[in-house]
Amino acid sequence: MRILLTNDDGINAAGFGALQQVAAALSDEVWCVAPESDQSGTAHSLTLHEPLRCRKLNERMYSVRGTPTDCAIMAVHNLMPHKPDLVLSGINHGENAGGDVTYSGTIAGAIEGTLLGVPSIALSLSLGGRKPSTGHWDTPIAHAPALIRRLIAAGWPANVLINLNFPDLPPGETLAAVVTRQSIHEDTLWNIQDRTDGRGQPYFWVGYEGRDKNAPEGTDIWAIQRGHISVTPLHLDLTHDATAAKLARDLAAT
Repeated sequence: MRILLTNDDGINAAGFGALQQVAAALSDEVWCVAPESDQSGTAHSLTLHEPLRCRKLNERMYSVRGTPTDCAIMAVHNLMPHKPDLVLSGINHGENAGGDVTYSGTIAGAIEGTLLGVPSIALSLSLGGRKPSTGHWDTPIAHAPALIRRLIAAGWPANVLINLNFPDLPPGETLAAVVTRQSIHEDTLWNIQDRTDGRGQPYFWVGYEGRDKNAPEGTDIWAIQRGHISVTPLHLDLTHDATAAKLARDLAAT
């Protein structure tokens, strides 16, 4: 199995090192094509207004001055001699659940892999406000390979990606993987900081203070908060079929 790895925290991120260990347990052909710097929050964006710079670090490792989407496209169309069998994106420094999936560059790496026709999985570790250097990276390293094998054996549709979120617990305290749905509960506690620069000009810094603890049962956030590994299939077709059918009837009647 030929595996492509990417992420949004950058090629030197702790989570990307953990992902390489996960991939090494699955395959002896692992390609790494990741951003040269942190691209968190870039979502499914492309670099269109400046050139893409790509640097070869070793035989199967490249850094790209661009987004996770750029990396996946570069890997499949320019860098890899053969199409990958699997794309793994992550392991993100912090969970990607609920509304996070629309902002996440980690999710975007898996989205682009899916659009390129490759089964794709996003992986994230819920750090709970801790620094990446102190996170329980041993948990996805321990649990992800077997879980990924089970997912591959089960299979999923071509227009779906799998979103995995690991709780920040030691491997032995982590509970079983559960299949969840994406939370649409407004759970993020935003903190927009009002600051002043050295010249007295105002600026703002966007951050958040944490999560609401009332996520609905069966959702990704609910599972992570209880110590489970969350497995969420995400559908790329954003069409709401029930509304489309109703609007078609309503518009046809006018």
